Amino acid sequence: MIHFRIAALGVMLLGACDPMTNADPDGLTGPGMIRLTEEAPEGAKADSCWGKKTTPAIIETVEREVLLKPAQVTSDGLIQQPAVYRRESIQEIVQERQDSWFQVPCNADLTEEFVSSLQRALAARGVYHGPVTGEMSVRTRNAVRRFQAPEGFDSDILTTATARTLGLVAVARQPE
Repeated sequence: MIHFRIAALGVMLLGACDPMTNADPDGLTGPGMIRLTEEAPEGAKADSCWGKKTTPAIIETVEREVLLKPAQVTSDGLIQQPAVYRRESIQEIVQERQDSWFQVPCNADLTEEFVSSLQRALAARGVYHGPVTGEMSVRTRNAVRRFQAPEGFDSDILTTATARTLGLVAVARQPE
């Protein structure tokens, strides 16, 4: 019974760290591996929240023949014994795995008011067709995906860049 309570507490604590409510339990979403993380890229501000997109390595299988025994040729060019080859398959990495970082709104920023504004902004752009509830529901996350996908980010995790585009996060003013 004690083990069950400890496990349940651990699950609740892990859920509290998630920057998006209703996130996939394995932290992965969409094609490839896109996940929220408690890590941050080098040089990131301490109070910022991040996600990471991992593009898998591309591996190619190459068939080649390896010379085991060279041909035996007479001095006048006649082949007495043909060369002996062995066919082998090897795998080569064509492109290394790559990690791309993207900033996300932190859990503390995802208030009911913020999510309501997000839902209204997505509705105004024709990608959200539900009620304004202030909850990061599956319907809201699907709308986030529909909005971000044409920009090359096929994920239901709201990025800070998308929040800026929607007018939900302030953009730093450029010096004159």
